[in-house]
Amino acid sequence: MVLYQRGSENEEISSADLKSALFEALQKLGPRQKVLAIPPDYTRFHSRAGELTSYAYQFYKDKMTDVLPALGTHTAMREEEIKHMFAGVPEKLFRVHDWRNDVVTLGIVPGSYISELTNGRISYDWPAQVNKLLVNGGHDLILSIGQVVPHEVIGMANYNKNIFVGTGGSEGINKSHFIGAAYGMERIMGRASNPVRKVLNYASEHFAKDMPIIYVQTVVGRNDSGQLVTRGIFIGDDEEVFNLAADLSIKVNFEMVPKPLKKVVVYLDPSEFKSTWLGNKSIYRTRMALADGAELIVLAPALKEFGEDKTIDKLIRKYGYCGTPRTLEYVEKETDMKNNLGAAAHLIHGSSEGRFSITYCPGHLTKEEIESVYFNYADLKEMTKRYNPETLKDGFNKMPDGEEIFYISNPAVGLWAHEDRFKD
Repeated sequence: MVLYQRGSENEEISSADLKSALFEALQKLGPRQKVLAIPPDYTRFHSRAGELTSYAYQFYKDKMTDVLPALGTHTAMREEEIKHMFAGVPEKLFRVHDWRNDVVTLGIVPGSYISELTNGRISYDWPAQVNKLLVNGGHDLILSIGQVVPHEVIGMANYNKNIFVGTGGSEGINKSHFIGAAYGMERIMGRASNPVRKVLNYASEHFAKDMPIIYVQTVVGRNDSGQLVTRGIFIGDDEEVFNLAADLSIKVNFEMVPKPLKKVVVYLDPSEFKSTWLGNKSIYRTRMALADGAELIVLAPALKEFGEDKTIDKLIRKYGYCGTPRTLEYVEKETDMKNNLGAAAHLIHGSSEGRFSITYCPGHLTKEEIESVYFNYADLKEMTKRYNPETLKDGFNKMPDGEEIFYISNPAVGLWAHEDRFKD
C-alpha cells in the first residue's frame, strides 16, 4: 500500500515538502506507541534520510525510542556525524548494529530457489537475518528510511536491502553479495528486478510479513546547476513503493553516455569515502561507460584503509583486486575467503578484469599499499592540481592542453553506461 507518492525527473522537493509528506503518511497510520527508525549511516548523508529521521522524531517525540543506523558492515557512526546528519534527534536513542553478533534468523530462502534465479551458479541456502532489535524490541512501527539509487550488489539500493543487509548478519550479507557477484554485476546494476532482489523479496513475503515496516524512499539527483536536489519521495509498506522510486531513479540517476569514455576522473568526498570498500563505487558505477583500455583516475583525499571492517581490510590486503577467475580460485581453496564471501564479492566488483586501468590517488595510503592490491598509484597533490575538483564540472571537460576527460563529483549518486554494455 502506498501512503504517499510524489516525484518527477524535473521536480525539486523542498525540506518543508519532505516534512509535510512524511507527516501526511504517518497520520494515516494512526497513533503508535514505540517506534524504531532505521536510516542509513553517514556514508549516505545526501539521501535526505537524516532530515527525514529528524522529522519523524518531531512527529513521534518520546514515542520514537530507538534509531538503528543500517550499518551493514560499516563502522559505527561518530558523535559528530550523528549530530550533523540527525539534527535534533537525541544521541541517546542511537543503537549500533553488530553484524556478527546481534542478529536473529527469521527463516531460510532455499538453495533450490536461488539456483533457479542464478541459472545454477549459486545453490546454497540464504538466511534472512535482521538485528534482534527488530524482533525483540516490541515496536509497533519500524520506519525504514533511505534513498533509491543504482547499486552494484542489488541493482537499485534500498527497500528491503535496508533491513536484510543494513541490519543483517555476517552469513546473510556475505552470501547476498556473492550471489550478485557470481550472477554478474553488469547484469544487475540499474535493474530493480534481479536475483539478489528476488531473494530479499522472498524473505519479505515469507518471513517478515507481520513486521510493522513502513518504507520511506527518496530519489535524489543533480539539477541544471549541479546541486543535489530531492526529485521524489515515496512512502508505503510493500514493493510497489520501491518500484515507483526505482522507476524515477533510473530517469534521474542513470546517464547513458554518447560514446565509451577514454578517461574518467572521480572525486571522493572526504566526509564520505575513507576506504576502497566504499570508494570503489568510482569503479562500479562507471565501468559500463568505460572504453576498453580507458583510464579511471580516483581522487581520494581521505582514503586511509581498504576495508572498514578489520577482517575485510586484512583480506583485501592479502588477495587484492585480482579479477574474477583468481578470486573464485581463492574462494575454492582458501578458508578465509570461503568464510567471507562478501569480501570475495567486493574483490570481484573492484577489479577492471584487465579491461581498463584504475589509478588511485590516496590521501593516506602509500604507493606500495595501493599497488599491492593491483591498482595504479598517482600523487594526490599532482593529480588534483591537474584535475581540480573546484573547477571541473560534472560531465565532459576539455583540459587546457586539449585532453578530454569525463568528471564525476560523487559516484554514489549515479550510474553511467554506454549502450554497448547496457542493452536493457
